Amino acid sequence: MIKQAKALSLAEAQEYINNDDADMKRFVKNFKPLKVEKAKEMRKKLESLELIKLNEKHISKIIDLLPESKEDLSKILSDINFSEDEINKILSTIKEQK
Repeated sequence: MIKQAKALSLAEAQEYINNDDADMKRFVKNFKPLKVEKAKEMRKKLESLELIKLNEKHISKIIDLLPESKEDLSKILSDINFSEDEINKILSTIKEQK
């Protein structure tokens, strides 16, 4: 039964994978760049920026892919036009959390 729908990064999703599903755990482990604690901390930091255009799905993508440049961020979030200031805030948050 689905109790709540929430966008999660791969690191955060790992907590919800059944321990008996070794294949799924291995798959997620191959693709997640951050540990669960770091991913949660980065989510809090990105949410604390209080950018209206940035929602939980966007934050999950950022945590999974960890863009390092304005161009990378623009490719990941191609449906949003951020100001230069917003982009710099997001990228500096990513850099300090790595």
